[in-house]
Amino acid sequence: MIDRIIGFSIKNKLIVGVLVLVLIGWGFYSATKIPLDAVPDITTNQVQIITLTSTLATQEVEQFITAPVEIAMANIPDVVEIRSISRFGISVVTVVFEDAVDIYRARQLISEQLKVAKEQIPEEFGEPELAPITTGLGEVYQYVLHTLPGYDTVYSDMDLRTINDWIVRRQLAGTPGVIEVSGWGGHLKQYEVAINPERLRGMDLSLSDVFEAVQKNNENTGGSYIEKRFNTYFIRGEGLVKSLQDIEKIVVKTVNDKPVLIRDVAKVQLGSAPRYGAVTWGGKGEVVGGQALMLKGENSYQVVQAIKERIETIKKSLPEGVVMEAFIDRSELIGRAIRTVTTNLVEGGLIVIFILVLLLGNLRAGLVVASVIPLSMLFALGMMHLFGVSANLMSLGAIDFGIIVDGAVIIVESIIHRLHKQFPNQTLSQSEMDNTVYDASSRIRRSAAFGEIIILIVYLPILALVGIEGKMFKPMAQTVSFAILGAFILSLTYVPMMAAFFLDRKISAKERVADNIMRVLQRWYAPALNFSLSNKPVVI
Repeated sequence: MIDRIIGFSIKNKLIVGVLVLVLIGWGFYSATKIPLDAVPDITTNQVQIITLTSTLATQEVEQFITAPVEIAMANIPDVVEIRSISRFGISVVTVVFEDAVDIYRARQLISEQLKVAKEQIPEEFGEPELAPITTGLGEVYQYVLHTLPGYDTVYSDMDLRTINDWIVRRQLAGTPGVIEVSGWGGHLKQYEVAINPERLRGMDLSLSDVFEAVQKNNENTGGSYIEKRFNTYFIRGEGLVKSLQDIEKIVVKTVNDKPVLIRDVAKVQLGSAPRYGAVTWGGKGEVVGGQALMLKGENSYQVVQAIKERIETIKKSLPEGVVMEAFIDRSELIGRAIRTVTTNLVEGGLIVIFILVLLLGNLRAGLVVASVIPLSMLFALGMMHLFGVSANLMSLGAIDFGIIVDGAVIIVESIIHRLHKQFPNQTLSQSEMDNTVYDASSRIRRSAAFGEIIILIVYLPILALVGIEGKMFKPMAQTVSFAILGAFILSLTYVPMMAAFFLDRKISAKERVADNIMRVLQRWYAPALNFSLSNKPVVI
């Protein structure tokens, strides 16, 4: 079969050339679609259930929230493990699924079981929610909001937090590939009703009366419609509060035909939610931070580029004196990683090409072998796109061009050796060249194939890894295997075709630099070989 493939490739040069062009187009197209990242994402296939409660201590959080959720999740199929964290005010339950389980199916199963858990959790303790569909590498972009010099007194940290929550986050939401935008730092603005206990007792009121009054008097409602002649008038009651003064004017109770307002029993003011930390920037005081989380499986480089484009629009809508600045940009890390890989691949490729041309003693033969390197890489990129392997430092950094061109070197060297041995100082016809290339390629191809297959077998144990180790090292093994497979296919088809078409048919018997180099190496090697054959026990 191998001989037939080689013979077909030599006789049908145009077909092989067209297929190579198709390979080039496929490789470049795949290169634009492959997800780019700095390192492989080793996060397990997991779904997190988060419950916020501002009133419970750690023990109550574990007893009333975490435990019911864990019990409800216990019978879900394909679950690897369930773990949880209970802290003051928050419960986080992590359900880890088998890698083969679709994340959306996993979330659907958990959503169904959450209905059971909610029945066991008191309503006032909070409601469990699913965390965004992201991973440990989902924090692709983080930024800060701060003021320019001279605007420190104009905007407080509460103002910056409000700007982030109501301007930045709302405009950044909807960016392709972004699943959530969160913020922290500053003081979270709140409208507070500070009760005066003495006035409350004097009016014969309770806290629940105030709470109920504020709740009922802060909503809009519809009243259907009225038809009058040819017109329809829709009725609505507007009751949403819009300022501190609106809250102050809410009626709590009527005593002796006189309304008791909120301002009569409490002080209405701006306040902030309790906080347990702060964000500082450059040693210049507090700022407000935010981050964009990437949807699981997205191309992080493309997502960051989309975020940066959206931020340029957001900056135009920020108040004067407020600056938005990135402090974590995944695309910079990806760029450095890709530049490192590119530098290594280019330098390695140039070294291989130099050695090939030097030792083969034929520039055209060296170029034929060297051209296998980019073509194998394009084949690997196409297969990476097909199998969903991301391009990162691990997957691309392990490629060894010396291994990739091994089969091509053996074939081309065999062809050059046969041409110089059988046809010194002769000019071959195209049919003679084709026959010589076929004979040399088919004679040595079987041995070269075994060598490449053995190299591929070496990576089988890595492909069998599972869990975190598999996520880390399988992309490397897959990419190298794809590149070797591409080189194997090219050495059967492209290399014999190019050797027959591109090598000079005028064979010179003139001694080459490569001949002198090999003669020197052989002079060093022959004594070592003779010694080994004469002293077998010593060598053993």
